[in-house]
Amino acid sequence: MSRSRRILTVTLIVAAAAGVVVVAVRVRRMRQVASDTAADIEAQLDALDPMTRAAVVGKLSADAVKAAKTKNS
Repeated sequence: MSRSRRILTVTLIVAAAAGVVVVAVRVRRMRQVASDTAADIEAQLDALDPMTRAAVVGKLSADAVKAAKTKNS
């Protein structure tokens, strides 16, 4: 293998590794945003009185069922 071929190979390996790191960081950020959002929603639900919370959860459940039916159709 010539010297330039080795340099090209090493460069490609380093670039691929850098790409994997970038993707891993983005995925970690997305998971953190999702986790923070879920925690915020749970906190907001906990702050509601029991009747309002039941109504909100019922509405969200009904909407989820409708969305699932629409998606499967």
